[in-house]
Amino acid sequence: MENNFQNEERYHKARKKVEEIKGFHGHLLAFIVINAGLFLFNIITFPNQLWFDYWFYWQVLIWAIGVVIHGLKVFNYIPFFNKNWEEQKIKQFMAKDELSKTTWE
Repeated sequence: MENNFQNEERYHKARKKVEEIKGFHGHLLAFIVINAGLFLFNIITFPNQLWFDYWFYWQVLIWAIGVVIHGLKVFNYIPFFNKNWEEQKIKQFMAKDELSKTTWE
């Protein structure tokens, strides 16, 4: 019975991770498609501007920061957004609380 529960729990964690990865891929695809459209729009509406004067670069830069942070979070490259980090901190605070509780008694 417990093994079935563990399998179900692992399945739900894996499914959640797959959903997070799909969400990131959707975010990345939207980033590419929309910014390509903005690039074309910017070039068509201001054809005589120098390449470094286009306004769409700021849009790409700001959105790219969001995409990078999203990717780092999804693929666990940011340690403080990681579930393991959260669980370790909870255990650390519980142990600290237990230690302080025993020293006062």
